Amino acid sequence: MAEARAAAGRNIAEEGASIAVSDSAEPLAAEGFDATLIAGLQERLDALERAARRLEAGTFGVSLLSGAPISDERLEANPAAETTVEESTRR
Repeated sequence: MAEARAAAGRNIAEEGASIAVSDSAEPLAAEGFDATLIAGLQERLDALERAARRLEAGTFGVSLLSGAPISDERLEANPAAETTVEESTRR
């Protein structure tokens, strides 16, 4: 996948003309992608740790906003859910 992405980045076809992309930009793009991936994974880990604390405290499955129960279906899809579906769509 990384090789295909790099190859696509090096040769961009625009109306039949190939434009060579500088190889020096590739490490910067990879760093940006890595930083974004790491940030997303850290956010998910933080959310799961908060869910574990709510489980220990006996408040897991209860909305942080309203105190309403979070549906089992939502918790099965996202165990770290902190609000009901309705509340999350209102934001």
